[in-house]
Amino acid sequence: MTGISTKTIYAVAALHELSQVQDDALLKIKEIAARANVPQNFLEQILLELKKQHILVSIKGAHGGYRLAKQLKDITLKDIVMALETDALSEVCRTNNPALKLFWEDIRDGVANVFDIPLSELKSYQQKANDTLNYSI
Repeated sequence: MTGISTKTIYAVAALHELSQVQDDALLKIKEIAARANVPQNFLEQILLELKKQHILVSIKGAHGGYRLAKQLKDITLKDIVMALETDALSEVCRTNNPALKLFWEDIRDGVANVFDIPLSELKSYQQKANDTLNYSI
C-alpha cells in the first residue's frame, strides 16, 4: 500500500477537465494537458492506461480525442488508483504474525473505502472553490 502518485493526481486532473465538456465532445491530449497543467508526454501514457481500463474512450483522426467512457459518478478514485498503481492496496504485511496481518488488512480496507469516492464529487469541490473565489472578491 502506497501513497497517491503523481500519475494518479494527473489522471484525476485530466478526468476533471474531460468532465467539463459536453457529453459527446472530445478533447485532444494537447488540450487536456494544457487545461490540467500536466506534461503532455506523461499524460499520453496515463490516458492510454485509462482507455485500456474502459474509463476513457478515444477516437482517432483529425477531429479525434478523448472523452469519458462513463459518467463521472460511475468512476471512483479507487478505479483510478487500481488502474494506475501497480501495488496500490496490495498486501503490505510480510509476517506470519496473525495480529499484524489483521491490523494491516483493516488498514488496507479502510484506505480502500476512502478511495471509493466517486469523481463526480469534484463538481462539489469546484463549487466550493468558486464560492471561495467569489467571496474573496
